[in-house]
Amino acid sequence: MTEQITTMRAVFDKIKQYDRIIITRHMRPDGDAIGSTKGLARMLRLTFPNKEIHLQTNDGSDYLAFLGKDDEHIDPELYSDALLIVIDTATEDRMSNSHYRLAKEIIKIDHHIDIKPYGDLCWIEDWRSSASEMIAYFYYTFREELTLDKLAATYIYTGMVTDSGRFRYETTNGDTMRLAGMLLDFGIDTETLFSNLYLEDFGYLKFQSYVFDKMKVTDNGVVYLYVDKAMQEQFELTSEQACEAISFLKGIKGCLVQLAFIDMPDGSIRVRLRSRFMTINKLAEKYGGGGHACTCGATLHAAEEIAPVVADADEMIAEYKANNKGWL
Repeated sequence: MTEQITTMRAVFDKIKQYDRIIITRHMRPDGDAIGSTKGLARMLRLTFPNKEIHLQTNDGSDYLAFLGKDDEHIDPELYSDALLIVIDTATEDRMSNSHYRLAKEIIKIDHHIDIKPYGDLCWIEDWRSSASEMIAYFYYTFREELTLDKLAATYIYTGMVTDSGRFRYETTNGDTMRLAGMLLDFGIDTETLFSNLYLEDFGYLKFQSYVFDKMKVTDNGVVYLYVDKAMQEQFELTSEQACEAISFLKGIKGCLVQLAFIDMPDGSIRVRLRSRFMTINKLAEKYGGGGHACTCGATLHAAEEIAPVVADADEMIAEYKANNKGWL
């Protein structure tokens, strides 16, 4: 705990030191990436009104557009004397900011396994449910010096809710719930928030029904789906909606691993990997990805690469089931 507080204090000291702070996150942002960055940006603007605080990214999210737009892009020359804070981004190649190398110093704040360290100062807590939980804890720790309001709390809470699976994933603990309660005390409108997050239109529900018909299961219990371009066009899906197909594959008895393969606009195939009980991140790393033990991702470059991933996952499950009993 002492080391944790020391690292957080070093992060806070760096923030105090700089007059210009640029915040960024990973590409194809999820709720945690957006919530943590927007939440920290607003917190710092409230606390340090005389500092320049810029949220600079290359892409946004249609799914979370209700949280508001990011800042307009600034001149790259302004990076030279700026502190760059990167949140929820495990590796440099996933960063949604093409100018990040121009910054004077870089701080990495992340809750993923630190397989590829970068930055001048790293605050990593890979046991946390989300990077947003880390930002909430940062506020809690220095609450006598920091300012938070309802909007900033809403951003951070959104990240915590989405990345913890509504507080159902294994990384949720007492700290997670206590910090969420602290944020709720700012008066967050959860009715409006959850309506924006979870209400679906009729067409998307038809897509969900289609997924149940098309998903496949291996002998040992890998449930998987390939959301190709034709499927996306048929149901008029955004890339984000297509990627959410992974959430439809959960909860099947005997299926410990869920895989969704999604055609992306740039020609690559995004792989989303989820598991229960057994770790799956080594499989993601084998195919150039990474992430948490049971929640991770990778990228393929041809449809022919899908079968080997499924086969490797099936082999992993077979080995796990042979050596572990009483898992369900």
